[in-house]
Amino acid sequence: MKNAVVIGAGPAGLMAAETLAQAGVQVTICEGKPSVGRKFLMAGKSGLNLTKDEPHATFMQAYGEAAGPLRPMIGAFDAGAVQAWAQELGQQIFTGSTGRVFPKAMKASPLLRAWLARLSEAGVQFNTRWLWQGWEGEALAFETPQGAQTLHPDVTVLALGGASWARLGSTGAWAEMLVGVQITPFAAANAGIAVEWSDHMTKHLGAALKGVAWSCGPYVSRGEATLSAHGLEGGGVYSVSRGVREGQGLTLDLLPDLTVPEITTRLSRPRGKMSLANHLRKTLKLTPAQIALVQEMARPLPDGLRATARLLKTLPIKHAGLRPMDEAISTAGGVPFAGLDAGLMLRDMPGVFAAGEMLDWEAPTGGYLISACLATGRWAGQHAAAWVNPVPERP
Repeated sequence: MKNAVVIGAGPAGLMAAETLAQAGVQVTICEGKPSVGRKFLMAGKSGLNLTKDEPHATFMQAYGEAAGPLRPMIGAFDAGAVQAWAQELGQQIFTGSTGRVFPKAMKASPLLRAWLARLSEAGVQFNTRWLWQGWEGEALAFETPQGAQTLHPDVTVLALGGASWARLGSTGAWAEMLVGVQITPFAAANAGIAVEWSDHMTKHLGAALKGVAWSCGPYVSRGEATLSAHGLEGGGVYSVSRGVREGQGLTLDLLPDLTVPEITTRLSRPRGKMSLANHLRKTLKLTPAQIALVQEMARPLPDGLRATARLLKTLPIKHAGLRPMDEAISTAGGVPFAGLDAGLMLRDMPGVFAAGEMLDWEAPTGGYLISACLATGRWAGQHAAAWVNPVPERP
């Protein structure tokens, strides 16, 4: 029996291992941390968003310029396949109002436990606290609790993640080990926005901005965000953070369901002796945090009701760029598709495949990240199995 080593035990690595095992290859997973799936479990703390139930063409648009190379991989393991896979692991799922798909348990731990049990039944071996150090000649070298160890697999799949959340294992240190492989520099993706608040905002920190829409260059999002001590966090701003990284202006629509004329009409109601803040709250149902944000970003407010209405629709957000990359949910950059063959094997390293966030692609939150990690892991596993056990050509 041929043997494979998968380095990295996140969704991409586990899926590659399962696919290889199903193909009859003996698989060993090596993970530098004491346990597997640590970032996967962290992602599930606020509800594990597995994928998104929407038309496939719409789904693929989320991957931008990477949609081309990812298309066959995600096409072979699409949103429907992800849902079926979770159900096969005994997880009931449901689809939210926005199309996002979650396990009914909401957590990642039940799914991960079932998945690890199935991998163990398939004969997959797990080596935790095995930190990859690169190669020693033809062998894979590891730092382990038992000292330096080497492995000599017939094929290797690298699924080492990106360069965010280092404490969970995604350090990006692997980039220095792929000698001779051109790596696209890492950059924060799905990141918070840094804002230096005035004291005026202190009492509003922790408040959520709900029912709003964000725009940053070509990137738009309708989703909430939280006013944190360091700036803005949440799905709404994560989805447009690429625009911030690229230097586009960030604006907030506090009333996406109303037009400027409709807002102007409501503001035209008698104000009496009310302050402007109370008038905004009563006529437009803006929250104290939303009103404070308007004052923080646009004081002094413009004269005229129509000008105020336009401001509420396109409030410019003054910021200090993205939060540090290690805080980002994911990263852009990594191994470019040009450095890989169609099966995700490194062109300069025969028998070494790569998958997941190691690859140079990015997508917004909302199920797209995990879907692509699972799909690329499965794709790399399939082609690694075919490489190590090629089908003989017919005479």
